Amino acid sequence: MTNHYWKQDPAAPAPPTWEQTPRAVPPQLGSGGTAAAAAPPAPPPSVPAPPGRGTPPPGPSTPPGRWAARRRAGVLRHWRLPVAAVVPCLLLAGIGWWFWPQQPPSLPPRITEGTVQANLLSADGVSKLAGTMVVAGSQSNRPHAPLAVAPSECAVAAGPTTQSVYGQAWKAFLSVTYQDTAGSGSYTVNQVTGVFPDSEKATSAFRTLTDGLAKCPSSALTDRAGRTSKWAYTARPATEVAVAWTATQGDAANWACYHQARVKGASLIQASVCQAGDGEPTVSMIADELTGKVTG
Repeated sequence: MTNHYWKQDPAAPAPPTWEQTPRAVPPQLGSGGTAAAAAPPAPPPSVPAPPGRGTPPPGPSTPPGRWAARRRAGVLRHWRLPVAAVVPCLLLAGIGWWFWPQQPPSLPPRITEGTVQANLLSADGVSKLAGTMVVAGSQSNRPHAPLAVAPSECAVAAGPTTQSVYGQAWKAFLSVTYQDTAGSGSYTVNQVTGVFPDSEKATSAFRTLTDGLAKCPSSALTDRAGRTSKWAYTARPATEVAVAWTATQGDAANWACYHQARVKGASLIQASVCQAGDGEPTVSMIADELTGKVTG
């Protein structure tokens, strides 16, 4: 049994250092220390711009102003064709975007009967059985690796849904965890379905589980973050197809995880409820529902 758990911009460039605005030229001083009226500076002589491509330079009979007007007209003629081509394209693109049909929202995949996805209860179904709202948490399509636990023979009791029980012989596997709506992990529900090639392999995995529970009364479990927690396991006498047990966390007041496992045909299913209180009635109902959904 595992301890419950769930899985600059670069600094903006400095503002540019703007140049100082040039100061105005001070008035010139006249004789006698009095300010003489500053004559306005003479405008610079007009220098005609170099002639543009395809435009003849102004002749003796062509005024500069008329030559400049002809040059501007030539520039406008050069830009007329690109503008005339771009504007209709932009107009058509806008009309197409406005009338483009909206795509229908994506639909959830249809669950096929007889698959491990169809065997598990939904969050709404679990909420009805538990009497409290739960939402989807983590899920896995393969059993996790064995856990770090002491003593080592408690690997099954500490990790009943890991490879310590399911091994590598399964052909389909799905583990789904639901949690309380606050996401605090104060209430968690886990469902696991493992499908084996035949009933003999499923029964063998079930025996591995019951044997491991029988020889481990307690363990010290170390999670991936390096934290260690102590657990005590109390298992009821197992039948050929079912077993129930409780894992109590030693350093958490009134916290426990209630487990049930069933083997049916080629499937080994498990359900667990972790909470501060008695979760045995809820886990029993969930295990019954899971067993009824398994077809073979």
